[in-house]
Amino acid sequence: MKNSLKNFIISIFVIMFGITSNVWAKDVIPVRPNINQVQSIGLYQVGDDITIYKEKHEDSQILYRVRWDKNEFFPEELGFDKFFVVFLEKKNLALVAVVDYIDDWVEIIYDNTTGKTGWIKVDDPYKFMTWINFYNVYGKKYGLNMLKGAPETCKDIKASTEDLSQTISTINYPKKINLSVIRGNWALVSVMDLDKTPKTGYVRWRSDNGVRYFFPAIK
Repeated sequence: MKNSLKNFIISIFVIMFGITSNVWAKDVIPVRPNINQVQSIGLYQVGDDITIYKEKHEDSQILYRVRWDKNEFFPEELGFDKFFVVFLEKKNLALVAVVDYIDDWVEIIYDNTTGKTGWIKVDDPYKFMTWINFYNVYGKKYGLNMLKGAPETCKDIKASTEDLSQTISTINYPKKINLSVIRGNWALVSVMDLDKTPKTGYVRWRSDNGVRYFFPAIK
């Protein structure tokens, strides 16, 4: 009897853990720099039914028809992590990387692990944001996180937007990195470390070839 009760409790725990993990797995937010997105110019908010074409016209070969809801993503060989740069269901954010924007078409990266691209029809031009606009909106609202694997030099807070400028402080264990303004590849930030000493200056938020080292800490 005791063993049966024990097994029942374990089964319930496993099921609940599985459901919870499944929900968590659908949230997508960058944690590491992605070299396959360096050619991207911004982000586009997509709906839950997207047709991806090989070329920018509707007579072109269809590469994928992507559909998703809160429970599943089709086709399975892509999935939430490969397709989205940011996916947060509770905030209604479903953003993909954009490589080009011509007339009523955007070229998107539909597989972030390989950098493969295709074209989708624009249904609303206001759904496109350049990277600078995205950081100005979400970075200023939520602050920034430094991505895992970013160069150690990204922790250096500089006096100006030059690699050789004076290092005035260092990011150690930041409680929050507030963004003030983006200037080229540099971000003016105010950092509160665990020592509770405010530090203000410039950090490199991306490399010269477009690899992003910091990302908005969207919650």
